[in-house]
Amino acid sequence: MALQSIPEVTLRSSNGKTMPVLGLGTGVAPIPAPEAVIKAVLEAIELGYRMFDTASVYQTEEALGEAVSQAISLGLIESRSEVFITSKLWCTDNHGDFVLPALKKTLQNMKLKYLDQYLIHFPVSMKHGANPFPADPEDVVPMDIKSVWTAMEECQTLGLTKSIGVSNFSCKKLGDILAFANIPPAINQVEMNPTWQQGKLKEFCQANGIKIAAYSPLGAAGAHWGTKGVLESEVLMEIAKTKGKSVAQVALRWAYEQGVVIVMRSFNKDRLKQNLEIFGWELSDEESQKITEMPQSRACFAKMFISETGVIKSVEELWDGEL
Repeated sequence: MALQSIPEVTLRSSNGKTMPVLGLGTGVAPIPAPEAVIKAVLEAIELGYRMFDTASVYQTEEALGEAVSQAISLGLIESRSEVFITSKLWCTDNHGDFVLPALKKTLQNMKLKYLDQYLIHFPVSMKHGANPFPADPEDVVPMDIKSVWTAMEECQTLGLTKSIGVSNFSCKKLGDILAFANIPPAINQVEMNPTWQQGKLKEFCQANGIKIAAYSPLGAAGAHWGTKGVLESEVLMEIAKTKGKSVAQVALRWAYEQGVVIVMRSFNKDRLKQNLEIFGWELSDEESQKITEMPQSRACFAKMFISETGVIKSVEELWDGEL
């Protein structure tokens, strides 16, 4: 029996599919042992989590699929339909002809018949067959977004995924898809937290019916590219003290009040439980305003794709100036 019921949002372009607003991501470096992923997912399901996020490049698809299978066997959930599973297409498969085979491989890895959501991981194409990660900028090739997105639409039409979307896309790159899409992106999963609030992108997505999913909602302080600016923020510490909450809970509550979906990452059961305690209270207008006024800085620049002699020559080009 789940301890906590998590609110859900309805996704556009997904036949009314709903998605929990808080879920567990499995992208961890170094790559975790399968047993660690399975244990964390099972504990999360016991606590009430029903949304789980992976990607082919994370190398956690098989473990997540196994955890779902075990959860059913253990009676933690009755069926596959009770969980919302997202995976992502990596850059080496960002080519029209390789999208469908990549999704089929993901489903095979996870032993699932369908995903709830399939995302283009980055707006970058790399040579098919190149070393996936770390990326070599010399392997980056021009991306034909129309052929890739058309193939993504086919994945949804075939029923292999209930919804499709993108990750790390700027307003401009979203606009490029919207100009021709028959099925617009249901979601854009991006870095978002109190120190990188994505105001312009949030406004664009709201105007176009695209839901934002926030990754690194606490700043990904442990990652080589992350920031300690969230967890060490004096503004958030002050609010947390007033509320009798942790800084993490304040940051996650802020994201929830922005109307976005939150993908957090922790394999610690106590933290998983604490992260669920963001419902049933709210930030005051004054507290929200203080967070709005915090200094802003992107942490994830994805410089691994950038080279002065390559296809993408600068961070400004990759992010279309949204820095």
